[in-house]
Amino acid sequence: MARLIKVGIIGCGGIANGKHMPSLKKVKDCEMVAFCDIVEERAQKAAAAFGTADAKVYTDYKELLKDPAIEVVHVCTPNRSHSFITVDALHAGKHVMCEKPMAINSAEAQKMLDAAKETGKKLTIGYQNRFRDDSLYLKREADEGTFGDIYYAKATALRRRAVPTWGVFLNEYEQGGGPLIDIGTHALDLTLWTMNNYKPKYCLGTAYHKLNNDTEQGNMWGNWDPEKFTVEDSAFGFVVMENGATVFLESAWALNTLDVREAVTTVCGTKAGGDMQDGVRINGIRGGRQYVLRPSFEAGGVAFNDGAKGESAADREERLWIEAVRDDTEALTKPEQAFCVTRILEGIYTSAKTGQPYYFCDNE
Repeated sequence: MARLIKVGIIGCGGIANGKHMPSLKKVKDCEMVAFCDIVEERAQKAAAAFGTADAKVYTDYKELLKDPAIEVVHVCTPNRSHSFITVDALHAGKHVMCEKPMAINSAEAQKMLDAAKETGKKLTIGYQNRFRDDSLYLKREADEGTFGDIYYAKATALRRRAVPTWGVFLNEYEQGGGPLIDIGTHALDLTLWTMNNYKPKYCLGTAYHKLNNDTEQGNMWGNWDPEKFTVEDSAFGFVVMENGATVFLESAWALNTLDVREAVTTVCGTKAGGDMQDGVRINGIRGGRQYVLRPSFEAGGVAFNDGAKGESAADREERLWIEAVRDDTEALTKPEQAFCVTRILEGIYTSAKTGQPYYFCDNE
């Protein structure tokens, strides 16, 4: 029998209930033994639904960290608190999965990186879209050289009217921003990972507050309060990498568009291109002819048998993370990669405020 991994959950809100806890519950030889939330009732409900019979409940995360039996901590709190909770957890001797984004700015993210290096504990960030079947396929093709030198990419996270109206999503102080840091971060992570390019040179950014005061909203999750909607409703970034490659990032919670896609990437290289339109499409030239390859991700094809349902991205992410802790191997999502995502997001926000290009300091 494999070693039992005991996990503590800090923050028992939407992302913990929607992703972390249900997926961890499916991982073999792993159990959730402690739950913390500033609202005790939320922690109690989480413990009852996902915890062991003797799971403990806390309202102070520092008390949870004192438990020597807990080996892994998941940080599922608002963005502002990601950094200091993660740093404290690492110094308490815990391995940490922190929900995305890594932090609200690069200075806070750097503290997390430093703590991981100082303690020798594992740190990963919750970018579960890497673990989708289409993402893994596109990444493998990129690594095998199918696309050649990728010199242009587009990171897309566009919603027409899907503004999250619950929790602290609209609170700039707690979250650090709106759709750019919420869903744009997923698309950017997926794009940089596929390109395997983490050396930005400079960026330009724009952020808009054009639709947040609308009275006719048509929002998926009900009307938002315009007075509370202080973050951007859409943001866009143009990033130039050290090697000259260009990345265009588009993100929106509310935008008058029918091109609605989220956490997807397009890559264009010297040999071929790839995108995530209706799965994965790979385009190129072969035998003097243009071709488009559309790999199938369906498991069916036999009468009365739909085939085995594949592992979800969230389930795969949690399983591989716990296996990395148990086997002392490297997690798929490295903190240094997530740090680069945070730097670029910060650069886009800064450029949007100043109206000037943002140059990354190590390239000036």
